[in-house]
Amino acid sequence: MITVVVADDDPGVRADFATLLGLEEDLDVVAVAADGEEAVWTAGDLRPDVVVIDVRMPRTDGIAATRHVLAVPGTRTRVLVLTTFDLDDYVLRVVRGRRDGFLLKEQAPEGLAAAVRPSPPAR
Repeated sequence: MITVVVADDDPGVRADFATLLGLEEDLDVVAVAADGEEAVWTAGDLRPDVVVIDVRMPRTDGIAATRHVLAVPGTRTRVLVLTTFDLDDYVLRVVRGRRDGFLLKEQAPEGLAAAVRPSPPAR
């Protein structure tokens, strides 16, 4: 079972993504977070396999939150970054930084579960 935390400041998006992922037999949404600060705290406490995080959120944005989540020594948590913006400064900073995936929110309904699952090892 792959454990997931969903972090988005939009309550509807957060609920929709948590529901979509929760319908998958191999995925377990263990928590949701309304902002980046809550995402960091929740990920540190629960140590999920994956954090699905929005780029633009209040208090701590998704980029800073991603850095905090991945900075925990020995973490195995992967981060999937979501945004509504195709090519803006936020996206460019995320692509340059350490993260495990990037998905536009408009693509998310079809590709979200697949993006959360780890890629098979290269042969």
